[in-house]
Amino acid sequence: MKAKNNTLTLDQFKDKNYGVTGTEKRDALEAGYADFKLGALLHEARLEKGLTQQELADKTGTTKSYISQIENNVKEVKISTLKKIVEVGLGGHVELSIKL
Repeated sequence: MKAKNNTLTLDQFKDKNYGVTGTEKRDALEAGYADFKLGALLHEARLEKGLTQQELADKTGTTKSYISQIENNVKEVKISTLKKIVEVGLGGHVELSIKL
């Protein structure tokens, strides 16, 4: 459905500019969004806990630079490292799901 004022919804914009879901260009866009979302979630959780990047790095045995790179989607993180950051550093837990 087209939004008012001849604007496109986000899905319409993505369909028009990146192709439909399942095309290479669209899938690359969606994969990049998932990486960005993870970094943003970690950033938000760290702030909620009142921790600086340095404090989180100290708690998890990493570096401030590494935490920053993850939060800013510059560096990918292994699941084991993500688990350590979330559980040890933030006192939370990681839940993963696979959708087919």
